[in-house]
Amino acid sequence: MEKNWQILPEMDQASKDSFPGMNEVVLQFLFNRGLKEKREMEEFLNPDYDRDSNDPYLFHDMEKAVERILKTKKGKAMIFGDYDADGVCATAILFHTLKSLGMEVEKYIPFRETEGYGLNMKAVEWIIEQKFNLVVTVDCGISNFEEIKTLMDNGIDVVVTDHHEEPPQLPPALAIINPSIRNSGYPFPYLCGAGVAFKLVQAIILKQEKEDYALKFPEGFDKWLLDLVAIATVGDMVSLLGENRMLVQYGLKVMAKTKRLGLQKMIETVNNFSGKIDSQYLGWRIVPRLNAAGRMDHASSAFYLLMADNEKEAEKLVSVLEDNNQKRQQLTDSILKQAEAQADENEKIIFAVGENWPAGVVGLVAGRLSDKYHRPALVIGQEGDKYVGSGRSIEEFNITEALAESKEFLLRYGGHSQACGFTVIGKENLGKFKEKMTFLAQEKLKDSILQSSFRIEAEVNLSQIDFELLTELEKFEPFGEDNPKPLFAALGVRIEQIQTVGADGKHLKVLASQNNKFHKFIGFSFGDWCARLKMDDLIDIIFELDANEWNGNRELQLKIIDLKLSKI
Repeated sequence: MEKNWQILPEMDQASKDSFPGMNEVVLQFLFNRGLKEKREMEEFLNPDYDRDSNDPYLFHDMEKAVERILKTKKGKAMIFGDYDADGVCATAILFHTLKSLGMEVEKYIPFRETEGYGLNMKAVEWIIEQKFNLVVTVDCGISNFEEIKTLMDNGIDVVVTDHHEEPPQLPPALAIINPSIRNSGYPFPYLCGAGVAFKLVQAIILKQEKEDYALKFPEGFDKWLLDLVAIATVGDMVSLLGENRMLVQYGLKVMAKTKRLGLQKMIETVNNFSGKIDSQYLGWRIVPRLNAAGRMDHASSAFYLLMADNEKEAEKLVSVLEDNNQKRQQLTDSILKQAEAQADENEKIIFAVGENWPAGVVGLVAGRLSDKYHRPALVIGQEGDKYVGSGRSIEEFNITEALAESKEFLLRYGGHSQACGFTVIGKENLGKFKEKMTFLAQEKLKDSILQSSFRIEAEVNLSQIDFELLTELEKFEPFGEDNPKPLFAALGVRIEQIQTVGADGKHLKVLASQNNKFHKFIGFSFGDWCARLKMDDLIDIIFELDANEWNGNRELQLKIIDLKLSKI
């Protein structure tokens, strides 16, 4: 399916004139991100830990949460986490912190296949039996009204730290730390679960310093947690603007010299094509392996990797996660083929249902389908009378709001605007649920927005592409949600040379010119275009700008994202 090319509006000349001496392409990219004031641009280009960290006590319930945690030194605390990379990192952050306080603390990460997301009554009963005094949830809890009420009724205080969307009824917890709920008091709503846990740690440290507790955290204790915050923030695909941008940028620096044996061994094992640890490395190499633990088995192996203090144990756990990740890839590909056979691109929402499709994989398949067809997709695994599904969506359709409108057919649900999970009991309820979601999609989605598009940051002439521009672009890292890697469009460039490369001719290599300026382009998996193009053809290209380094040489690499014959 051909995609739309959307070149973002050019910054007006008066605004450009307000910033003399600044590279116009860079200025355009800042403008595209809604940054139009000098102070905003400075904060974006030069994040600062002290300046850009919001006060954790802006959370209305933070004081209550910290005071209650510090009173638990003579009792038992339970950290209840989640099984994805965000939840595991959040669990590790808080577990390490409370252990450092000398507290008796345990963690509980539910088994995805049998327990599902968040607190469940069986786990609640066990916590009550074990006589815990305090439960702190991380990356979950906001939707667990009944479970938290049961804990509180049995004399167990609950502190919820979460970032998921606010449900119709907040749980009756002692304290709720969640930046996305109304009246949270916190000015930045886009923290991930580990980011929220980190703010709790910051608050505990501030309390210790302010009230002169006997036990002091070592200087820089919080900063050494930022490797986990960075992994989780990238992995959970939350906004990489504002405070998150600073957290990830500093976290990448910590990641490069991490003290965690497990991460050290993973970095040694998992090759990195670019030669540097950046957000892409976290998103494509570290996060999938941590996620694979909970998708294929139990997430405890990822948690223990992050906490490992023994080299042999760390190496063994890296091997376990690597094996899980390979199995996850194979299973995802297999289920994707079955799901695609059910996909109807004439519908505005895609459904696929299969027997014994694991809950840990259906979300990945839904994401692939949503990306391919540019519409919401729900992929559901059936086990007897129980249907457990995950959904992924497009920007124009809030899938969790749609679930809320269909909740009469659901046993449970939750998620974000573009990702969700849910459980349905009974074939009849599943049918009614599908009808309701289809109606909502038809009502809210127009045909014109179901065609995906490339968001092109700027149209450029090839004469503007040089190492100076690349150096300026590197200031925009880390790339991610709301701060995508910039896409350029070069229109009407002339083909000077064209050939396929790679053992099977799968890739395309082009030398192109424009106004006597020449550049090489590489198009991975674009090899079939070689038969459709010829010398002197004029083409339009969307591309990313990178550096290719080999044998001590460094040259610009213009990576083709899309191309078409020019109409110029």
